[in-house]
Amino acid sequence: MNCYLLLPFMLGIPLLWPCLGATENSQRKKVQQPVGSHLRVKRGWVWNQFFVPEEMNTTSHHVGRLRSDLDNGNNSFQYKLLGAGAGSTFIIDERTGDIYAIQKLDREERSLYTLRAQVIDITTGRAVEPESEFVIRVSDINDNEPKFLDEPYEAIVPEMSPEGTLVIQVTASDADDPSSGNNARLLYSLLQGQPYFSVEPTTGVIRISSKMDRELQDEYWVIIQAKDMIGQPGALSGTTSVLIKLSDVNDNKPIFKESLYRLTVSEAAPTGTSIGTIMAYDNDIGENAEMDYSIEEDDSQTFDIITDHETQEGIVILKKKVNFEHQNHYGIRAKVKNHHVDEKLMKYHTEASTTFIKIQVEDVDEPPLFLLPYYIFEIFEETPQGSFVGVVSATDPDNRKSPIRYSITRSKVFNIDDNGTITTTNSLDREISAWYNLSIIATEKYNIEQISSIPVYVQVLNINDHAPEFSQYYETYVCENAGSGQVIQTISAVDRDESIEEHHFYFNLSVEDTNYSSFTIIDNQDNTAVILTNRTGFNLQEEPVFYISILIADNGIPSLTSTNTLTIHVCDCDDSGSTQTCQYQELMLSMGFKTEVIIAILICSMVIFGFIFLTLGLKQRRKQILFPEKSEDFRENIFRYDDEGGGEEDTEAFDIAELRSSTIMRERKARKTTSAEIRSLYRQSLQVGPDSAIFRKFILEKLEEANTDPCAPPFDSLQTYAFEGTGSLAGSLSSLESAVSDQDESYDYLNQLGPRFKRLACMFGSAVQSNN
Repeated sequence: MNCYLLLPFMLGIPLLWPCLGATENSQRKKVQQPVGSHLRVKRGWVWNQFFVPEEMNTTSHHVGRLRSDLDNGNNSFQYKLLGAGAGSTFIIDERTGDIYAIQKLDREERSLYTLRAQVIDITTGRAVEPESEFVIRVSDINDNEPKFLDEPYEAIVPEMSPEGTLVIQVTASDADDPSSGNNARLLYSLLQGQPYFSVEPTTGVIRISSKMDRELQDEYWVIIQAKDMIGQPGALSGTTSVLIKLSDVNDNKPIFKESLYRLTVSEAAPTGTSIGTIMAYDNDIGENAEMDYSIEEDDSQTFDIITDHETQEGIVILKKKVNFEHQNHYGIRAKVKNHHVDEKLMKYHTEASTTFIKIQVEDVDEPPLFLLPYYIFEIFEETPQGSFVGVVSATDPDNRKSPIRYSITRSKVFNIDDNGTITTTNSLDREISAWYNLSIIATEKYNIEQISSIPVYVQVLNINDHAPEFSQYYETYVCENAGSGQVIQTISAVDRDESIEEHHFYFNLSVEDTNYSSFTIIDNQDNTAVILTNRTGFNLQEEPVFYISILIADNGIPSLTSTNTLTIHVCDCDDSGSTQTCQYQELMLSMGFKTEVIIAILICSMVIFGFIFLTLGLKQRRKQILFPEKSEDFRENIFRYDDEGGGEEDTEAFDIAELRSSTIMRERKARKTTSAEIRSLYRQSLQVGPDSAIFRKFILEKLEEANTDPCAPPFDSLQTYAFEGTGSLAGSLSSLESAVSDQDESYDYLNQLGPRFKRLACMFGSAVQSNN
């Protein structure tokens, strides 16, 4: 079968090359085939590859022809095309065997089609030759532009980087066949970004071509173009944008924009007070803009500067207190530098920026100032009242020099005058108090709110005003059978005075005891002495107790001497000479005395409590005599007035006329007639209400009487039922006045008061008739 090969385009024009088939007789002939074609001889078929260009715009494009060697041209054979793409992408002329492409081909979608061909004899309907495969390859054309797949591009590079520094590499790709000429060979170029950047043509590497300063411009947009076919005419291209940011380096030092700052501080401000801020500016950012402030010149060493790392401000603080009267203005110089500086960038920070600060001290009214932080005075004890102790002095530190007044807080022993002179108001005793801690207050006369205080310590000096005495009470015993020279007691002494030297005491017997005493004393020269018997034998019955006078002198100037009496009991001792028996007897005597005292105290207590109980009992009985009806309810009569009247049974009720009378007197008045009383009450019931002044006065009197007299009953409870009510036409229904009767009185007028008083009129009328 003959075939024709469609070779790849040459300058856009397809070249058709015949591929001759050979019969069995002609297979011996050597056929010259084009370079690149492939032959396969099988059963009379000669198959090859077909090449068809992509991007065909015609409706049908001839790809090649299949022809069997047995075909003699009489149209007795039918050619069929089978496989993927047969009928949809490729068709075949059944008579001639010509193959056509009926739709546009894209190599990037599919570059190879594998089909099968078959030849059938029309007359018999059977295949002349078996099926055989062949291949159609789509040849490439430059129909795809380069594309950058990793967009967007962004890079960061330090500012002031040298030329040639690598920034970033961009890469484009071309979908065309890289083995088909230069369709996929790319070339990079820079469309925007000169003169600071450059790009390598074959690799797409972007490099710095000139130094850049971030403070002038901190980011750049660079546009890179990629062309295929090595940039030849007809090449396709693609572009991308690259954002290049400059990172900061510390190439700028901080600078003060103000060469002079003016600040003020009060002389009353404590140390550590913030008096103002200063500010330097750095064009760098982040860590490179962190600053440190410091004092460069301050001869007074009065101020300091600390850095606020959040705001990058310098805070001027007071290091020492200032005094307006001493110095009212200061001048200091401050400097600033970066906290982090790379050694490579030290050339930008050779000289620090400085500024001058003028500080004005403001005058305030200050409290008085004492000349010393504290005072210590000394005075001897027993000095008379008004004795001089010492002088304190305070002054007004302000220019007006206000006079000062002095005072002592909570002291009854010392006094101070306006000159600051401290004197005593009482005699001092060192043994009571050896030191006095005073608080002296100084107050300005022109401004009493300005005060200050200072401690004053007064030491009371000792004088020898206390004679020595026994250090304790001694219970001394001597046996009847004691021999001469026997030690019966060791004594010692104390002195409440303070001695410059160590205390030393001298012990002696009085003159009388020295000549006639039965005892003697020996001074041990160590502030103790021993008492010894001066005879043999003592008699308990004749002389049970001895009293000897011992003189004790101190070493003070002048020396003081005291006489101390030592009591010595004579006792009957056992054979061993022990004085325990005497001590036991003495203890029993002491205990007996204490028991008697306790008994006496108990008896006195019983008498006192008995008197108290008797007094209370008498008071209770007195209450019962004054009010025998205490167990009854005082308001019982009041509760019985709910009915229309009690008649003659109300003889014990209060005379309500007394409550209505104009004169408030406790004495009983002469009784009125019954009719006149009732008429008076009837008129008063129409005129007097619960707010009557007379009624209130009576109630207040009763209330005061009840409050002052614990035995008085609660008369104030009567006020609830004292009247019927203001404006009652029927009048009072109370029968309080029923006790006041007149036998000659006529009660016929009660019939005129209405049906409610009919029963009362009958009762009074019948009572009068019976009495008559």
